[in-house]
Amino acid sequence: MVRPAVRFPPEVQFDRLLQSHRALVVWGAAAGPLVACAVLGLFRPDVANTNAALGLVLLIVAAASTGIRAAGPAAALSSAVWFDFFLTEPYNRFAVTKRADIETAVLLLLVGLAVSEIALWGRRQQARASREQGYLVGVVSTAATVGAGRTSVPTLIDHVSRQLVDVLQIDACRFDHGSRPILAELHDDASVIYDGRPLDVSRSGLPTDTEIALLIRSGGMVRGRFLLVSTSRVVRPTREQLRVAVALANTVGPALVPPDGAAPGRTRSPT
Repeated sequence: MVRPAVRFPPEVQFDRLLQSHRALVVWGAAAGPLVACAVLGLFRPDVANTNAALGLVLLIVAAASTGIRAAGPAAALSSAVWFDFFLTEPYNRFAVTKRADIETAVLLLLVGLAVSEIALWGRRQQARASREQGYLVGVVSTAATVGAGRTSVPTLIDHVSRQLVDVLQIDACRFDHGSRPILAELHDDASVIYDGRPLDVSRSGLPTDTEIALLIRSGGMVRGRFLLVSTSRVVRPTREQLRVAVALANTVGPALVPPDGAAPGRTRSPT
């Protein structure tokens, strides 16, 4: 059996877990400042408002670091509201009488929003680098599987099909030996051609009204193709993801070359 080759680092897996519970994360980000301000309200004489504000900023940073855009602003707005309610006079009322407290609340909201965006940008950069590392590991592992020649061609094709779905975040992928015309094609240079014209995938996304043909080549010849399906929603894979998809497809090519003219049944062992 082929073991799954695209293995994302733990931080990427954790990010996907958070994304699958977006609503819960946003509600938690909003509730955190409420709890913190309620507790700090019990120690008003001993805690300066400036120190309390700095503590709330830490909660905002933690919320923003989840990578969910709404979490940071939710924590920032909640911090400003509950800072006003619990920590400024008149206490336990939504009113602020001192100019310094008004400035602190406004700055808390503005700084929180800014920090949220910075943290979100940094997390996205880290997640992108981790994903690319996972894609590279997947290509190398699949190529090694083909070279070892220890798996059947159908199993290898099924394995790569699942990898393509994961890398491109599409609905489905299937292998096809046919040659009937397909309206859209993904070329070796990672460009997508739709109805004879280049398609800007970063702007328009992959076509949703047709399958997308990804040719499998080996030895300068076409050995088959993967048909990519993305009909339920618009996905916009990056150019790096498209390049990885092309590389994954071409790792199957050598397995589809019949050894000595025989019909391919298993991947060839290296000579």
